Amino acid sequence: MAKAKTLFFCKECGYESSKWLGQCPGCRQWDTFVEEPVVSKTLSVSARKEIKEPVLLSDVKAETETRVVSGIGELDRVLGGGIVPGSLVLVGGDPGIGKSTLLLQMCREVVKQGRKVIYISGEESREQIKMRADRLGAFGGELLLLCETNLDLIEAVVHKYKPEIIVIDSIQTMYKEDIASAPGSVSQVREATGALMRLAKDIGITIFIIGHVTKEGMVAGPRVLEHMVDTVLYFEGENHVSYRVLRAVKNRFGSTNEIGVFEMLNSGLKEVKNPSEYMLSGRPVGEPGSVVTASIEGTRPILVEVQALISRTSFNMPRRTAAGTDYNRVNLLMAVLEKRLGLQLGDCDAYVNVAGGMRITEPALDLAIVAAILSSYRNISVNGNTIVFGEIGLTGEIRAVNLADQRVSEAAKMGFETCILPKANEANLKVNTGIKLIGISNIQEILQYIKENR
Repeated sequence: MAKAKTLFFCKECGYESSKWLGQCPGCRQWDTFVEEPVVSKTLSVSARKEIKEPVLLSDVKAETETRVVSGIGELDRVLGGGIVPGSLVLVGGDPGIGKSTLLLQMCREVVKQGRKVIYISGEESREQIKMRADRLGAFGGELLLLCETNLDLIEAVVHKYKPEIIVIDSIQTMYKEDIASAPGSVSQVREATGALMRLAKDIGITIFIIGHVTKEGMVAGPRVLEHMVDTVLYFEGENHVSYRVLRAVKNRFGSTNEIGVFEMLNSGLKEVKNPSEYMLSGRPVGEPGSVVTASIEGTRPILVEVQALISRTSFNMPRRTAAGTDYNRVNLLMAVLEKRLGLQLGDCDAYVNVAGGMRITEPALDLAIVAAILSSYRNISVNGNTIVFGEIGLTGEIRAVNLADQRVSEAAKMGFETCILPKANEANLKVNTGIKLIGISNIQEILQYIKENR
């Protein structure tokens, strides 16, 4: 008998190779290749007769999409206004971050509208799901539960009950009988996702699939998994903080710039309507090294606190640490301060932190980082009612940032009295909030402000 054909797949990114490789050429990871059989599928004669003819684009009538409100405002914001029927949504996140809790809460709100929902779990029993549901609160509608991992049986149940929304928990536990590899392997995850995608498009139902993540924070399995689905949502958060951020990295039906903020409680996830107030709660006022800045997440301005600690070191190599922002960007800004202001930071340890566990990488954070470093280095506190934002270039100039109006409006709403911003943004500002605006053009001016307003 002829030997069955096999290929080698990378477990991290799905790269295919005819032979085993030590390092994956796609994701550069080591020892990630696994050998799996190849399933050859040929197009039958009857299938060839059903090939559709192409049509002119001008003849296609575009219909307005009808979205289903999930009942969770933050989730609807990230999805682009609600759930799109016939879409396939992938939700990824670290273990225990709240993926199953979020989707179970969504199911509770959707069934209250009289819609039929099936929650399919391959990891938990019905009793375990019931215990979580009781913790979340009463379910007003009828939610169907199915504990199954065989996709062929799942498709039969879906065709029988014809639900509007399906939740799959998780895609790594699903398998198809005609694939010889084990559940969670590259072949099984890819084929299972393809089967669910065809099911969603053919019947017009919305399918949410939960995916485990790797140590790098990416969805486990082949990278093609993200390309197959319509929407990819990542649930982010830290173990030591109670808030969670839902972020869209791909969305065919909306923007990928929106985020949803939740707080994890004993009774489930609670929406955070005012993230700025939540992030600034408990901040020290009048302490050197603490500066408040305005970040833009999607279309929403969020005020966060930037902290810096500069101290002399007795070691030859000073230590530099950045939490919540780009480490290389902090080193670049410190080099600008040494060159343009003549500061001696080469013998100082530097620790920069975005308080609250948020991670912000936009350039508008530059001026706040520099102000916090100068405040800690000079041991001079920045006025607690002052907010700072702006991008810094290599020559020390302060460059304009986008959406300055929203940043200033959010600062005024939170009670801040002074805003230090780029001079270019001050000239083009259209809002009149009553907040005092100080436009600066270089880092010498921010140092002068800190000295004069100690």
